[in-house]
Amino acid sequence: MIDAEFRSEERFSRLVLAYDGTTEKELVDTTVDKIITKYPLKPEMHTTKVSNGKEVLVIEYHDDIHRECGPIFEEIMNSLNIKACS
Repeated sequence: MIDAEFRSEERFSRLVLAYDGTTEKELVDTTVDKIITKYPLKPEMHTTKVSNGKEVLVIEYHDDIHRECGPIFEEIMNSLNIKACS
């Protein structure tokens, strides 16, 4: 199961996706890449290994004055069938 966490402050938004195993990693990577390439606003992204084969992908938008990343994050979550975000 892919978990999501969202955080937003003034001019900054972050979506963190936590997943387990190769299958979920490939799904997250291909989905996120496909969606992000559709938009002119580009995020900073990095992946961190947690433990026991688990990883997190962090997607951050800085200087997002007009909150343009909201629809991008929603599209990512909908495409990955994530119903709730903490």
